[in-house]
Amino acid sequence: MLLLTKTVLSLMIGFLLATLFGLFLIPLLKKLNVKQRLSIYMEEAHRKKSGTPTMGGLIFLIPTFLTTVILTLMGKIEITTNLIIILFVLVGYAIIGFLDDYLIIKRHDNKGLTEIQKLFGQLVMAIIFFFIYMKTDGQTSLVISTLGINIELGWLYGVFILFALIAGSNAVNITDGLDGLAGGLSAIACVAFGLISFSAGFEDIGIFCFILCGTLFGFLVYNIHPAKIFMGDTGSLALGAVLVSIAILIRRELTLVVVMGVFIIETLTVILQVIWLKLFKKRLFLMTPLHHHFEKLGWSEVDIVKLFWVVGLILSMAGIFFGVWL
Repeated sequence: MLLLTKTVLSLMIGFLLATLFGLFLIPLLKKLNVKQRLSIYMEEAHRKKSGTPTMGGLIFLIPTFLTTVILTLMGKIEITTNLIIILFVLVGYAIIGFLDDYLIIKRHDNKGLTEIQKLFGQLVMAIIFFFIYMKTDGQTSLVISTLGINIELGWLYGVFILFALIAGSNAVNITDGLDGLAGGLSAIACVAFGLISFSAGFEDIGIFCFILCGTLFGFLVYNIHPAKIFMGDTGSLALGAVLVSIAILIRRELTLVVVMGVFIIETLTVILQVIWLKLFKKRLFLMTPLHHHFEKLGWSEVDIVKLFWVVGLILSMAGIFFGVWL
């Protein structure tokens, strides 16, 4: 009962702080002219959104950090090395995304950090992550007990962490193309990882998951259609990296693939589109990522988001089943 109370308290405080922070942040960003500039190739419905404030990830990132600190000072949760790693990843990737958003706004176009600059930042983050991880956990085996897999990777586990962090952060970034899509899917994933973390004995990580879930709900108050603010790279890069970090720390790497299934599918459609164009000189999808393909088919933005949320929920339930019972 105590754990349930902590969970509800974490979610509630996160939600309230994020909702209140949004009331302050959105007018401030408008005043500072921090506005999203969209590609001319986007659908007419999206071009109308040009000028909507961006960097909305701050609405859930800052309250998540503050809520974690508040609950720690209240003695409700204990600061552990795992929690420090997650907060480090949260802040580090948020900074990378913030710099990207800032440069886009400053230059008045869609050119922020170069791919090399982003990759370098993510490489530094992965190296520090691996260093701290090795000083604490030190386990470098890829273990999937359900399938009887136990592969000792050694230093190659660091390469795996780098790949996973880059892939996860960019997957959420790619999916963040419709109002409420990435935020809703991430909130669903947080619930799944929170429950799996509790089952695996990681109460600190489980509580953090529900804090983040609460702040994401607060963000969605302003981000569901019609969005009053966009997440931006500030939020999407941090979200993807944090979800990956949680999966690694609770030793549920394969479960990550299931829970983040929609994000992965969205990313794969982009990759397949490029390969298909190279090989056959024609498009496999009308437009990528996949949510834009549905738009081209005539689906409304709200219906697409609902569908993807439902698929994300089903995959998260499958992930809970796989990560807890199998």
